[in-house]
Amino acid sequence: MSIQKWSASQVAKKVIHNEELFILDVRNADAFEDWKIDGHRFEYLNIPYFELLDGIDNILPNIPTDKEVLVVCAKEGSSLMVAEMLAEAGIEVAYLAGGMKSWSEYLEPVKIGDLTGGGELYQFVRLGKGCLSYMVLSEGEAAIIDAVRFTDMFITFAEHKNVQIKHVFDTHLHADHISGGRHIAEMTGATYYLPPKDAEEVVFHYTPLVDGTTVQIGASKIDVGAIYSPGHTIGSTSFVVDGKYLLTGDILFIDSIGRPDLAGLADDWVGDLRDTLYKRYRELSDELIVLPAHFMIIDELNEDGTVAKRLGDLFVQNHGLNIQDEEEFRRVVTDELPPQPNAYQEIRQVNMGKITPGLDEQTEMEIGPNRCAVR
Repeated sequence: MSIQKWSASQVAKKVIHNEELFILDVRNADAFEDWKIDGHRFEYLNIPYFELLDGIDNILPNIPTDKEVLVVCAKEGSSLMVAEMLAEAGIEVAYLAGGMKSWSEYLEPVKIGDLTGGGELYQFVRLGKGCLSYMVLSEGEAAIIDAVRFTDMFITFAEHKNVQIKHVFDTHLHADHISGGRHIAEMTGATYYLPPKDAEEVVFHYTPLVDGTTVQIGASKIDVGAIYSPGHTIGSTSFVVDGKYLLTGDILFIDSIGRPDLAGLADDWVGDLRDTLYKRYRELSDELIVLPAHFMIIDELNEDGTVAKRLGDLFVQNHGLNIQDEEEFRRVVTDELPPQPNAYQEIRQVNMGKITPGLDEQTEMEIGPNRCAVR
């Protein structure tokens, strides 16, 4: 039997198109339990590679013959070896090029919708990390919001769309992933905006992003309007784009709300978080489509691969928006938190410009699932 080498892009298409897939993950059990390739219709078998060194006969009865089989490991080598053994046993099999490292880094651009005057809004879905970035395009110009560190992806996409990146925004100082915003701005000459309350320790130049800031993209005058919305960080800022879309950063997700503890100030910021969610957002139109900076679980993806939902629906369905007792709210967002993101303190230092790790070190910092939400 032949062995296929699948790219992260090919696997992403299977997630987004809701296809079936059987994944044999040969990483150690703790790594698999912490983080895996999630799909709506995926099945899994986790057998550590070292248990297969003497052969695969024991697991053959558990490998299906009526669906596609993908072998996954951390960086590729172990999965290739196991795939070769499966192929020799007569099983049609593929392995993931670059392993979970490549899965963590892949971005899938998905169109959210059309904007006034012929503009477009795209969401860049980082399936392996749960990060969501955005690009607003209008008549030759573009703005990017919450870019991850893979700058070439955004620049290449802008070139493909024949637009010039004019503005780059971060909704807050990120703690779970390294921002590409400042670097994209440096490479393109764009203006880089950052909330000043999050930027007191940064060592680079930025343009302050404050409540009421409005930037117009292209000749079609698509407004990107800033709304100060603290709680996840003290500077967290949301955007209303074209009067239709609410980009919430890490304050509000589809299935949860933002955690207030990543700067060690949960008790201080929980009141800000509640005010943003229960007062400021309540003043906005229910018809706005919420576009967060992260997703937590695969069920938050819509059928077209987007992560988006009407604000009015979230006020009904999202548990974090329906805790009426303030003390109960405080308890939930301070006591029921998942583990903190991997290397989050170092990532904050990178995003302040204080340290500049190499590419391999950046990869290690970001390995693992997104953990920016309350459970």
